[in-house]
Amino acid sequence: MSLLPHQLELLSPARDADIGMAAIDHGADAVYIGGPAFGARATAGNDIRSLERLIAHAHRFHSRIFITLNTILRDDELEDARRMAWQVYEAGADALIIQDMGLLEIDLPPIQLHASTQTDIRTPEKARFLQDAGLSQIVLARELDLQQIAAIRAATDPERCTIEYFVHGALCVAYSGQCFISHAHTGRSANRGDCNQACRLPYEVLDGQGRILAHEKHVLSMKDNNQSDNLRALIDAGVRSFKIEGRYKDLGYVKNITAHYRQLLDAIIEEREFSDAPLARASSGRTEFSFTPDPDQNFNREFTDYFVNGRQQDIGAFDTPKTPGRAIGWVSQVGEDWLELELSDPATVLHNGDGLCYWDLQKELVGVHINRAEGLQGQQGRWRVSPKDPIASFKDLRKGLEINRNRDMDWLRQLAKKSSDRRIGLWAELGETADGFALTLTDEDGCVGQAHITQPHQSASDPQRAQASLREQLGRFGSSIFALHDIHLGLSQPWFVPASALNALRRDALAALEAARATGLQRLPRAVPVQPPVPFPEDTLSYLANVFNHKAHDFYVKHGVKVIAAAYESKEEEGEVSLMITKHCVRYSLSLCPKQAKGVIGVKGTIKAEPLQLINGKEKLTLRFDCKPCEMHVVGRMKKSVLNQHARQMAEQPLQFYRTRPLA
Repeated sequence: MSLLPHQLELLSPARDADIGMAAIDHGADAVYIGGPAFGARATAGNDIRSLERLIAHAHRFHSRIFITLNTILRDDELEDARRMAWQVYEAGADALIIQDMGLLEIDLPPIQLHASTQTDIRTPEKARFLQDAGLSQIVLARELDLQQIAAIRAATDPERCTIEYFVHGALCVAYSGQCFISHAHTGRSANRGDCNQACRLPYEVLDGQGRILAHEKHVLSMKDNNQSDNLRALIDAGVRSFKIEGRYKDLGYVKNITAHYRQLLDAIIEEREFSDAPLARASSGRTEFSFTPDPDQNFNREFTDYFVNGRQQDIGAFDTPKTPGRAIGWVSQVGEDWLELELSDPATVLHNGDGLCYWDLQKELVGVHINRAEGLQGQQGRWRVSPKDPIASFKDLRKGLEINRNRDMDWLRQLAKKSSDRRIGLWAELGETADGFALTLTDEDGCVGQAHITQPHQSASDPQRAQASLREQLGRFGSSIFALHDIHLGLSQPWFVPASALNALRRDALAALEAARATGLQRLPRAVPVQPPVPFPEDTLSYLANVFNHKAHDFYVKHGVKVIAAAYESKEEEGEVSLMITKHCVRYSLSLCPKQAKGVIGVKGTIKAEPLQLINGKEKLTLRFDCKPCEMHVVGRMKKSVLNQHARQMAEQPLQFYRTRPLA
């Protein structure tokens, strides 16, 4: 079991331990972070000492730390992966997030296992299988709608397996784990944490007759995911862990987006407090913020809720993979080395260092870095801006042009400072003992800490003042992680107790409470796989299954698979294959889908789902359309340079990995 069925988990990303600690401070119930190696973000690794620091901080709030070990592994890497798994377990990590099923066949520690997004969970059958194979938490494909999510929840056991879902952040256009274009073109593998982001490049789209349907458009680049408006529906569909994307993101992003979803989830928990199915946070404490969370303030490609409410046309960021920001006004005048702006909201303030941008006539985003910003005296909402670069360098800059702001320096400065206060509620009771006094602290989780001092029972000369002093001295929890709800003075009379004695009593009781909380935090249990091993939903696996080592092969054999192809990284697929499989459809986005034409007089029957071609420089890819499941395949082949580079590597230092035929 991972979460209890009524608990909601806010799961935040962290590039490093400091960002992870900030995520906890801003309300995260759990944080996922890379370990020393084998994470799906190759440059976001962390050493054991840093992880220990983060884990200790998180556990004070009964928050959890999940370590990503979610790349596919060669045979010669399995032993290092095993050692790393034991290291993070001994450091106190709560779970491993994995992709490679070969890990289930080696000597892992008794740590809980979660299925990575790279395991590509789209069906109830796949979800049920992974649950029965011993995975306690599974993150579903981002392309699923509410009905599909609910069907997976119905097919799995909420007591054994938690449903996790991405609610915010960048979207990979391909189903996770089903993108091989980076490896085909560069030798760098997304399934091994090293993607070259070909999906963010501009392409020409050509039809079968060579006609240009789109010119220099980023047709594989998606807007950013934002499920803020769908949280209640996702909860009702069975989601219990709400995941924020972004292990490469900066501190400000993690603070802001964590705080944003913390507030939204807390509001839902509060509104359902007295319902038939009340909800609860998965960790301890309440968080207050010194800023108003706003997802628009961070880098984003504009937002979409993707397929949660069904297919929509406007999900792509086709004009630019950059952040366009938020419209703030218009250019009212252009000078020799300045421009004047009229802001739509007179209360908006510009700052030196702000980033502005606008769309030129070719629909390209042009950035304007403010060197100096001055409000025009007596003209509210009008500003004179001196850019860092010469005015002549700004293409199509003119009067009447709409201006966006995509970097607000004042906002960034707020987020660079301490911006949250997370505290665990507690109740205090002071009682008399035969030789002194005892202080009992009970927190919101029922953990208890008690301390005793030997102190004469000395009558107070001013009982009212003595009682107030007792409450004041015992109520000083400001430097701790606790917030006092109430103090009960269980005394026969208001005694005089020196402030120094009360401070020592409070400190000792706090230390005892922290120790009780540490003792009370149980390790998440490792799920026991169903015996005998349940059959995998398919008996034949292609390269799409990402089997890169013999232990993974053995895992699938044990689960009834008869034919097992090697992973794409094994270099056995030298012809044209699907390098991406996507729910996003370029035809649909360009209004060239046969289903869109159905019933339209004069158009019906004239549009066919014929292949299209993508061109970026010398790179050529074919788009093929599988209309029954409503999917698109980006088809291409592995470059000879990648194959040659691999041959040289194998000659210099042979690597061990799963193949179905001898290496040429």
